[in-house]
Amino acid sequence: MAFLVTARKYRPQRFDEVVGQEHITTTLINSLKSGRVAHAYLFTGPRGVGKTTSARILAKSLNCLNPQDFEPCNKCEMCLSIQSSQLMDIIEIDAASNRGIDEIRMLRESVKYSPTKGKYKVYIIDEVHMLTKDSFNAFLKTLEEPPSHTVFIFATTDIQKVPSTIISRCQRYDFRRINLTITKTLLQEIANKEGIKIDDKTLTIIAKKADGGLRDAESFFDQAVAFCGDTVDYETVVKILNLIDDEVYFKISDAILQKDYSIPFSVSKLNYDNGWNFIDFTEGLVEHFRNIMTVVVSGTTDFIETSEVYNQAYLNYQKSFTESDLLRILSYLNNLQSELRFSQNHKLKIEVALCHIIGLERSITISSLLSNIDIDEPEVKSEKVLKPSSKKTELETSTVSDNRNFYQQSTEVKQEEKREIKPIQKSTINEPDSLFNFESVIKKWEGFVKSINSEKALVLGPMVSKLSPIGVDRNRINVQFGDDSGKVMYSTHQEYFDKKIIEHFGKKFHLNFVEGNIVSSFSNEVANSSVTIPKIQFDKSADDDPLIIAIKEELGGEEFN
Repeated sequence: MAFLVTARKYRPQRFDEVVGQEHITTTLINSLKSGRVAHAYLFTGPRGVGKTTSARILAKSLNCLNPQDFEPCNKCEMCLSIQSSQLMDIIEIDAASNRGIDEIRMLRESVKYSPTKGKYKVYIIDEVHMLTKDSFNAFLKTLEEPPSHTVFIFATTDIQKVPSTIISRCQRYDFRRINLTITKTLLQEIANKEGIKIDDKTLTIIAKKADGGLRDAESFFDQAVAFCGDTVDYETVVKILNLIDDEVYFKISDAILQKDYSIPFSVSKLNYDNGWNFIDFTEGLVEHFRNIMTVVVSGTTDFIETSEVYNQAYLNYQKSFTESDLLRILSYLNNLQSELRFSQNHKLKIEVALCHIIGLERSITISSLLSNIDIDEPEVKSEKVLKPSSKKTELETSTVSDNRNFYQQSTEVKQEEKREIKPIQKSTINEPDSLFNFESVIKKWEGFVKSINSEKALVLGPMVSKLSPIGVDRNRINVQFGDDSGKVMYSTHQEYFDKKIIEHFGKKFHLNFVEGNIVSSFSNEVANSSVTIPKIQFDKSADDDPLIIAIKEELGGEEFN
């Protein structure tokens, strides 16, 4: 017996043997059950996915003498004659070689005749998009109202070239690309029946090469078996089919992590020596990093079409790459694909591009930076800031002469922890109000004035030096000033004053300006207290300062008397 290629030897003879097209086979069987058989069908889809095979099975089902669950029995006279292409009622036409108007006229004449043996006369026209425009126009009337015993089945891989007037007269069925897993499973079953040993890695690379076409996958399988015999190995299949080994892509992704600039040159040489197409190589590299992206995003390999050997290898990249890094790499590779089409030296272009990708620095988002900040660090700083606060409480009960040590410590802490004002607020704002009396304000007033003089001597120094605290009323410090200019200056810089008040007094106070010699209800505390209000004198030598003179002349500054 002559050798039959796998695609013909294992061609499906029943609807339940057609793989990957269940949405179509189920619909056709149900139409046979209900008797709703259309007069014209249009099967469209990629090559080698079962269009012509399904058309033949439908023709057998319509004419089978002993159908089994509306499937052809493949044993009766009609089924056997259809399988051997001997039944005159089943006419298969290649539209690529019978595309003229004369052939369509002959077809129109033959449609009128009744079938010789079967129930239906079935016309299977393959690659129907190859018909000329005149042929389609001549076929319209016959296709719209054919005889009741005639069924047309059109098959095409390029539905865009079929006129809409033809499509509207047919029931359209779109065939899908066959899933990689289904292709591998079917090839494994064929290998088992033929007694051929082949591993999952080799089946995967054959199925990927077929790109969803089962007939192509079976052809590659035959080619591998013809070279290898009963044992098909991965390395040999890669060589005879001139396929790019997936290990090459993993070398590049590892080189990115290790910053190994030697890999691009060795990979480029390997491509050149094996005669691999650099454009195909780039497409495979894009798919490789796309697979890594799916693993990083989803944490699973469910969205990857690869062998089991590489599934774990992809999972190992889950913590090695970030989404932003992969997006930058994919964007660069996509641009590289278009640039290669206009480049004369692909090898050089690939080497430079891979070195550029390896040299990319890792990126990190602001949210990631914030999440990686050590949460214990602010607590340590807070402790350092809180130490002077506890000392302040002790100093408030001591004599005024001890305040100098406190001011010195407060100044040192302030210089070291200028940005740690918020922890002070949290730690001191809720202390008992009994600690904040007029006597404690008097003790801390000198440090408050000195601090402002040291930071804003020209702007606020003269005004603050003339302030005299005369009492405390809840959350206000009553101060005495000669005119309204102090109140205006305070309202202009209130945010700064609030910060300095919290820093020195440990509580949020507002300054309440009292004009003249009015004394608040708390002024008796001053008389009964042994504490004297320190008088802070502003350095009058500043009148001779060139900076002061320039401010007066150029900016119209005034001096408070």
